[in-house]
Amino acid sequence: MGKKGKKTGGAKAPAHKDIAQNRKALHEYEILDRYEAGIALTGSEVKGLRESGAMIREAYAQVINGEVFLVGAHISDYGPAGGRGHDPQRTRRLLLHRREIDKIAGRLSEPGVTLIPLRMYFNQDGRAKLELGLGRGRTQYDKRVAIKDREMKRELSRANARRGRG
Repeated sequence: MGKKGKKTGGAKAPAHKDIAQNRKALHEYEILDRYEAGIALTGSEVKGLRESGAMIREAYAQVINGEVFLVGAHISDYGPAGGRGHDPQRTRRLLLHRREIDKIAGRLSEPGVTLIPLRMYFNQDGRAKLELGLGRGRTQYDKRVAIKDREMKRELSRANARRGRG
């Protein structure tokens, strides 16, 4: 440590800390576009996120009257808040620029396109953010092809790594 208790050198803090991920969405949907949105939260929700996290697997987002809302996300209760806490399943408003909302609303009017949360995290400023993806559902065949491509890339990178060592 330095003179006044400050760290000198060392690793920087991570750019973001993941709270929840929706890996199932990456398998079920072809992601066309990604957006970063802020989340309008109450104090007990933020503390609940920091303490025990959230689940976004069954959640989705929708545009209602020119605003985007997150529906079905579960943010755990914060114990010390007692009865003054929050409803874990409540619909939360997402904070996006007007231009982004208009673009998303236009894409959602296309058949088969949906807005799904991919990842919830704290950015480097400590603010809760949500990564949204505009996705189109994959067929069973598309899922098999995606898995085969991913495995082929993995094998290729392993072979290149082995060749580079020898």
